[in-house]
Amino acid sequence: MPYPKLLEPICVSGITLRNRVVMGSMHTGLEDRARDYPRLAEYFRERARGGVGLVVTGGIAPNRSGWVAPFAGKLASRREVARHRLVTAAVHEEGARVCLQVLHTGRYGYHPLIVAPSPLRAPINRFTPRALGVAGIERQLGDFVRTATLAREAGYDGIEVMGSEGYLVNQFLAPRTNRRSDEWGGSREARARFAIEVVRRTRAAVGADFILMFRISGLDLVEEGSTLEDTLWLAGELERAGVSLFDTGIGWHEARVPTIAGVVPRAAFAWVTRRLKAATRVPVVATNRINDPSVAEDLLAAGVADLVSLARPLLADPQWVAKAAAGRADEINTCIACNQSCLDRVFEGRRASCLVNPRAARETELVVAAARTRRRVAVVGAGPAGLAAAVTAAERGHEVTLFEREAEIGGQFRFAREVPGKEEFHETLRYFRVRLARLGVRLRLGSAPGVEELAGQGFDAIVVATGVRPRAPAIPGLDHPSVISYPDLLAGRRDAGRRVAVIGAGGIGFDVATFLTARRATGKEDALGQFAAEWGIDLDIRAPGGLVPPSAPPARRQVWVLQRKPGRPGASLGATTGWIHRHALRQRGVTFLAGVQYRGVDDRGLHLDAQDGPTCLEVDSIVVCAGQESESAFGEALRSRGLPAESIGGARLAAELDAERAIREGTELAARL
Repeated sequence: MPYPKLLEPICVSGITLRNRVVMGSMHTGLEDRARDYPRLAEYFRERARGGVGLVVTGGIAPNRSGWVAPFAGKLASRREVARHRLVTAAVHEEGARVCLQVLHTGRYGYHPLIVAPSPLRAPINRFTPRALGVAGIERQLGDFVRTATLAREAGYDGIEVMGSEGYLVNQFLAPRTNRRSDEWGGSREARARFAIEVVRRTRAAVGADFILMFRISGLDLVEEGSTLEDTLWLAGELERAGVSLFDTGIGWHEARVPTIAGVVPRAAFAWVTRRLKAATRVPVVATNRINDPSVAEDLLAAGVADLVSLARPLLADPQWVAKAAAGRADEINTCIACNQSCLDRVFEGRRASCLVNPRAARETELVVAAARTRRRVAVVGAGPAGLAAAVTAAERGHEVTLFEREAEIGGQFRFAREVPGKEEFHETLRYFRVRLARLGVRLRLGSAPGVEELAGQGFDAIVVATGVRPRAPAIPGLDHPSVISYPDLLAGRRDAGRRVAVIGAGGIGFDVATFLTARRATGKEDALGQFAAEWGIDLDIRAPGGLVPPSAPPARRQVWVLQRKPGRPGASLGATTGWIHRHALRQRGVTFLAGVQYRGVDDRGLHLDAQDGPTCLEVDSIVVCAGQESESAFGEALRSRGLPAESIGGARLAAELDAERAIREGTELAARL
């Protein structure tokens, strides 16, 4: 059997899980309206069918004060039980188990009804919480217990108490947010009382044959957070109170340290789980940036954890477990940790999905079914849009020929994968290469067919995915030898000097600045050490919250990032990752200039008008990242010839490297051919 530890059953609270894979909690937006529960049930069904052992739902509040936002997911009365039975039935029919995550947001709730141990506003929220009185605390405890009993009535196999990430239970635990001096605050024991009482009272209400998970904050990553000693002591107390499974939580939402983005090395926080496992007798779950079966197997085989939690990787590929079990791990559509379609959407109040799998949370809407009539399909361009179209069409049974003028598939992904922090993009191209071969797609590399050539082959449908080309701004001297296009730089065809100006402060400009300044790790240990040093993570967790002063390595180059429009550079970057890129580049000494006018390039460097007046940046190299233009002419020529051609991705609309739209359009088009 491949991955013997990963696929080994385990018994928790008398309930057998068929393997060690937990689908970690992740809010999709489908939890918040009763009308969406049929969609939510199918979303979970597909992951359960794919082989996961235990599913944990998105966070469900025990009452209105615990809402994520007004009218968000809640289980507080029997009237709400029926919708949850749709979820539990779907998961059980596919052989998996399911737990409801009970999440009280505390001061993180985005509404005026929020409560907390102390009236301290979170830096990421505009609402200030009301401090709970003693009677209010008792009501909250009663609500946690009521939700657990209703969860059991709804058919759940257990619950997960969200005691991490800075939510209410965690707020009671940390001195940062608990300034009380009564029996619910002050000493470590008093601060822990709320968490312990939630577990003790819940266990008494639901009995022994019910999974009681607790997501414990192993590393707060905020000032005045818990110490390792606090956390390990708490684990022992919670175990005695009735916890049957610990899930490792990492970081608060207000922490200024990335925990799941692409810049985080794989399994970067496994050392936290290892310490937790050594302090308790109940099974422990490892989390964060585990997206590969081999990584998961190694953690389990080494005794770091008893189970592994995947959230976004199961958005990317609901068949993750089944493919691993069948020896087809090379066909896994790997999560690239971009956050673009999942977390960024959730924080915007939109339904989550996945950049590499647009069917995620749209299983009932974007249906990829076998084609009624087999058609001959040509796809021109093997960037993300063309690859998605070719694979989806072939999966439906169509005969597909994929043309690509370059010697390798990937389009803009070939450049993105070279940027430190985006190494996972290699995995997406690996996935498409394998799928193209196994589906029998005819791949014609180094081929740019003409209109007449395609017309003569009798294709029933032609998908134009010719992508984009870099836009060349009207700057005098742009043909100077010091000027480099971003494709030439990232592809290794040109190298930059020690002093570099980057024209353009969008996603590409930030990627190029990262490429120019980041030091590449030489191995796993070096990657973890470099990451911890750059972001100020105390690997010994001696300091409260596990923070120490950061110590970024010296930058490889001196870089200026420039933009024409006034305002903050990088404003278009993702909500959950933009701050990471801005902070990292500032730490490496990158200078940002906004509101500039470019006057020209000559042997001295780049001449421009800045806010302080005319200046010349005496640089060795100038990298142009000034946007893209559609390669649309070929599609227009095909259609003018009367051929059945449809353009997708960048060929339809040039945008800031919008791979999410490109893959979605390719999948949607192929699904309706």
